[in-house]
Amino acid sequence: MSHDAHWRLRSSRLLRLVDAFVVMWAVAGAFIIRFGLEPNFVVAGQELNYIWLSAALAIAWWTMLGAWNSRQSRILGAGPDEYKRVAAASLWLFGLVAIFSYVFRVDTARGYVGIALPVGLIGLLLARWLLRQHLSISRAKGQSMSRLLLVGGPSAVAHLAASLAEANHAGYLPVAVYTPGVYDRPDVEPRTGLPVLGSNPDTASILHAIQQCEADAVAVSAGVQLHPQTLRHLGWELASRNVGLIMAPALTDIAGPRIHTQQVAGLPLIHVTTPTLEGGQRVAKRLFDVVVSGMLILVLAPLMAGLAVIVKLDSRGPILFRQERVGMEGKPFRMFKFRSMVVDAEEQLHELAHKNEGSGVLFKIKHDPRITRVGSVIRRYSLDELPQLFNVFTGSMSLVGPRPPLPREVEAYESDVRRRLLVKPGLTGLWQVSGRSNLSWQDSVRLDLYYVENWSLAGDLIILLKTFRAVFGSAGAY
Repeated sequence: MSHDAHWRLRSSRLLRLVDAFVVMWAVAGAFIIRFGLEPNFVVAGQELNYIWLSAALAIAWWTMLGAWNSRQSRILGAGPDEYKRVAAASLWLFGLVAIFSYVFRVDTARGYVGIALPVGLIGLLLARWLLRQHLSISRAKGQSMSRLLLVGGPSAVAHLAASLAEANHAGYLPVAVYTPGVYDRPDVEPRTGLPVLGSNPDTASILHAIQQCEADAVAVSAGVQLHPQTLRHLGWELASRNVGLIMAPALTDIAGPRIHTQQVAGLPLIHVTTPTLEGGQRVAKRLFDVVVSGMLILVLAPLMAGLAVIVKLDSRGPILFRQERVGMEGKPFRMFKFRSMVVDAEEQLHELAHKNEGSGVLFKIKHDPRITRVGSVIRRYSLDELPQLFNVFTGSMSLVGPRPPLPREVEAYESDVRRRLLVKPGLTGLWQVSGRSNLSWQDSVRLDLYYVENWSLAGDLIILLKTFRAVFGSAGAY
């Protein structure tokens, strides 16, 4: 048995046991809370025994989780599919219970169902999350991974290998490269260090390469020079050998909801929709910003008042630092922060230019001599940015968005980087929850462009929740 099959079998068995425990715990708990020591419940002159009903419900729930493929190894460790399938299976089951009760006029105790469903669903999701953390730790050590043979053009397989290396929690380990039709090739791919096992564009040669590197799956990327019929035969052969086939189109930084597959004449055409922040979406985002920022201003008013006093007493100068930043569509605005530097910090900037530790157009110094004693503390926990809530409330900023750039940074933007200005800058964003000042300029741009291309209100909520963890962890803040 291969390493891939071993961890898949182990994970499947563990999920079955965990699901069974959680389901029985939820159903038994609901039974005890609702009925106590009186399991018999009379309905229309008939005795309905909830012990048997609870047993049937637990078995049906466990079976539904399997029927919805929530234990499928392909979705374990990364992405929201696992959680969605658990929730869908649970909600469908209790929906069917409600329909059954209505059609056959069985007066099922609502309190019993009202306890079992939320407790069980939360328990299942929490258990899956804990197992995912364990799997991520295992994959960080190079274990529980699917070995991949990358098939495609040289640049495409190099990009795919680099992307998978950055996301090892997804469970894919590139072990070799195959470049059909590229005969003038090195024995080792120079950018990834992976061995190149061949270039003949025929099924037999690719199957030999799979056997040679002991791959569990084949990832076909862009630039592959294979005839459609050859690719079709390869799929048949892989299926007979229980080897996975993954198609990796040259689409980077595109979120799942934007990708739709349509079958046309036997061809799976991939449609990529363009996100637009217009109409109802724009109103919803603005309403969300106003309501949440307004609530935060009221709740944090005592804290901000205290910080204002501390900043004033700590060093000479104004309490607030006002700086011109560039907003949506290139319009300038005044951004507010609690002053964390000395008064003449801007004048000292040119003297410290040679100490710049930032990359690209960003200016960063880890131990900036201009920062005051209080400033180092409030910057570590992002407390200096609290006045930006007023920018959000008045409409010049949003709660979530790209980092608000300086005018000199915008002047140095390349053409594609200007897409950051299509949405309002944010108090927080993907850059905030992914490393903050530790990010390179390229990574910062990539995250901001990803946000612009894939905006959603649900995504904003997730980023806000992750922001609290990033701020309290204070990693990368200086």
